[in-house]
Amino acid sequence: MQRPDWAPDTIDIERPSVARMYDYYLGGSHNFAADRAAARAMVEAVPEAPLMAQANRAFLRRAVQFLAESGVRQFLDIGSGIPTVGNVHEIAQRVDPACRVVYVDVDPVAVAHSREILAGNDGATVLREDFRQPAAILDHPEVNRLLDFTQPVAVMIVAVLHFIPDADRPEEVLRTLRAALPPGSYLVMSQASDDGRTGTGERAEAEHVYRRTDSQLFIRSRAELTTLFDGFELVDPGVVWVPQWRPESPEQAENAAQAVFLGGVGRLGG
Repeated sequence: MQRPDWAPDTIDIERPSVARMYDYYLGGSHNFAADRAAARAMVEAVPEAPLMAQANRAFLRRAVQFLAESGVRQFLDIGSGIPTVGNVHEIAQRVDPACRVVYVDVDPVAVAHSREILAGNDGATVLREDFRQPAAILDHPEVNRLLDFTQPVAVMIVAVLHFIPDADRPEEVLRTLRAALPPGSYLVMSQASDDGRTGTGERAEAEHVYRRTDSQLFIRSRAELTTLFDGFELVDPGVVWVPQWRPESPEQAENAAQAVFLGGVGRLGG
């Protein structure tokens, strides 16, 4: 397989990447044959897979819009993925050009393309770090150059948690992040869930597909995702299917469970 000029030499283009599969679902072009094959297998197992990605992306857009209009001017997007239309900085800086955004991802393709997109944008940067290492993120010079942790920060962890097993103790990671945030900060999270989708066999098939990738799939329930917001006060309407989170029209919330992603926004009081 020929390696594209934009593909870093260090990556294995024969092994599917969840970031590049997500890019494929969203209609992006930064994916390889292995990613497309795995994504198509996922669509065969779960036909709504592209809809899920699109609904989750729309949730991110509405959440960022809400936060920026609520006065938040700093965003830390962990697991930001490969850039597509509707990035956090585009949405936030449309509300206020002074908004500052730090993107974090472990995928080298995501980081490389984010750097290209952000060239010349003094209010946004990207770094290659892992969600599982929150201290490395919080202590990173670029994070501390751009974000002021004496002022509210919105932490975005969108479409990431279902690749984090309980063994990696995501609740401890979130506790570390929460401890660094001042009052008035926010946490935005979404997570794949099979609540209400019993008897279809989709979960087993989806897990089988993702075992071929760089990250396995770990589904959680609404109750489990809600628990991960510990210490934050949930913003109405709470943890819901992502199309139900402050939809722009009632039609957008129809058949919401088909989106598979649950999401919510929490605010840190004090």
